[in-house]
Amino acid sequence: MMRTIRTSRFILIIVLSIIVSGINGQADNKSKQKNYEKFYRKLSPEVDQERIRKGVFYLAQDPLPRRVLNWTRPGQTISSLEEADNWIIEQLRISGYKPALDSTRVRAFGRDRSKPVSQQYAKPPENSPWYTAHNIIVTKQGTANPDELIIIIAHKDSQSWIESPGANDNAIGTCGALEVAMVMKDYKPKHTILFIFCNEEHTPWTSVTAAENIRSSGKKVLAVINMDGIGVKPVSQAGQMTNVTRYTTPEGEKLADMMGMLNTKFAIGLQQSKYLSKQPGDDDGSFIKAGFPWAVLNIGSMPYGDPNYHTEGDTADKVDFKNAAATVRLTLAALLNLDANGRP
Repeated sequence: MMRTIRTSRFILIIVLSIIVSGINGQADNKSKQKNYEKFYRKLSPEVDQERIRKGVFYLAQDPLPRRVLNWTRPGQTISSLEEADNWIIEQLRISGYKPALDSTRVRAFGRDRSKPVSQQYAKPPENSPWYTAHNIIVTKQGTANPDELIIIIAHKDSQSWIESPGANDNAIGTCGALEVAMVMKDYKPKHTILFIFCNEEHTPWTSVTAAENIRSSGKKVLAVINMDGIGVKPVSQAGQMTNVTRYTTPEGEKLADMMGMLNTKFAIGLQQSKYLSKQPGDDDGSFIKAGFPWAVLNIGSMPYGDPNYHTEGDTADKVDFKNAAATVRLTLAALLNLDANGRP
C-alpha cells in the first residue's frame, strides 16, 4: 500500500513538473515575442527616409555619378567605387561600427552590343585589367549565440560595362542596408549580425568570397536577407507600395512567409508577395550555392519591372523612397524576429 502511494506521488510530481515546464516555456515564448515587438516599435520610427534619399543621391548623382573600379572621376586618384567604399565606411564609423574589409581580384565586364541593352554585359575582354574589390563587413557580436549568423547583404557597385548611375540597382539597396545598420547601432543581439556591402557588377562577385569565408569558418548561417532594388517596380505599379520576397529553397519560402506575417502584424503597408526562383541568383544565391539555404531577396518587383534596368537612365530621381523605407522597416522587423525567435 505504501509503495503504491509513493509511486502515485512520484508520478504526480513528474506530471506537475511537466505542466510547470510547459507553462514556463509558454511564458518564455511570450516574453520573446514582447521583446522583439518592443524593439521594433522603438526602432522602426528611427528609419529615416530623407537620410536614405540623401545617400542614394550621393552615390548615384553627386558627387558620384556611378560606382565602378574601371573609372576614376576627373581630379581624383582612386576609382569611383573606392570613393563609394570610403563614404560607406565613414557612415558606419559615425554610427560606432568598426568596418572590416576582405579582398577579391575582379575585372570589369565586357559589353556585347548585339544583345538587348539590359543584358549587354559579357565576359571581360582578354588582357583586360584586374582590380582589387572589397566587401565591407560590419559585425554585431551575439551575446547568446555568437556562432549563429543573421546576414543583411547589398551590392554597392553599379554596372561596370555601361555608364549607369545604378540608383535603383543598387544604391537604394545599399542605403537601405546602411539604414538598418544605423538604426540598430545600439541594439545588442543574441545572434551575431553581419552587414555585408558587396560587389555584383564586376566579376567574380565578391559575395562569393564572403559566403565561402563564412563556410570555411564553420559558423552557422541562420538567415540571409539580400536587399537589391527595393521598392523598384514597373510603370504600371507607380504609386503602389510593393515588396517581393524571392526564394529558391523550401527554407527560403519559410522566410518569405515570415515577411508576409510581419508586414501584416506591424501594418507596414506593403503589397507583400513571394516569388519562387528556379535557380539561385544574385548575392543571396551566392550563399545558397555555398550551402546556406536560408537565404532570400527583398526586391520591389519580380519579374524585375524597372524600365531603366542596367541603363544610363537608372537615376536617383526615379527612386521610390517611400516604398524603399517601408521595405527597410520590414527587413528590420525580420531581423529582430529572427534574433529573438530563431528561424520560422
